Amino acid sequence: MKKGTIHIYTGEGRGKSPAALGRAVQAAAFGASVVIIQFLKGKGLDDNEFVRRLEPEIKFFRFERSDENFDELSPEKKEEEILNIRNGINYARKVLSTEECSLLILDEVLALVEKGILSAQDLKNILDQRGETDVIMTGAILTDEVRVLADEVSKIDTLGFEIS
Repeated sequence: MKKGTIHIYTGEGRGKSPAALGRAVQAAAFGASVVIIQFLKGKGLDDNEFVRRLEPEIKFFRFERSDENFDELSPEKKEEEILNIRNGINYARKVLSTEECSLLILDEVLALVEKGILSAQDLKNILDQRGETDVIMTGAILTDEVRVLADEVSKIDTLGFEIS
């Protein structure tokens, strides 16, 4: 059985999530089903009329309850959100193990590893469930432990320059 490929969009620049969303639209246009799980995105895209029109081909999920930036939450709220994030991680595991979609996007999952919410080993264990499902992961910081899990890594940089 062929294994799905793992793609990572990383770098300090803006555009990682839009690049992943572009791949989702491209995949859906060719008949694939897509699940996008967003982490640490504040309000994210889940409650948006345009996004709802993309269903059922592209389904968005966000398990966090707070619309605030995770780093600005009180320690108690962070603990609550970590429980919600873990629900999202468990859902990702279920999506992969049941092959519910052709493409799974884990938006900002690399930040979960960076913040210690998810270990690189736990991420590897989740990805090992993928069967033929392709996976895209995004995040600014890419550790060597996570880099080795990928079939393809794209680094996104934002270049600042003036147009005259």
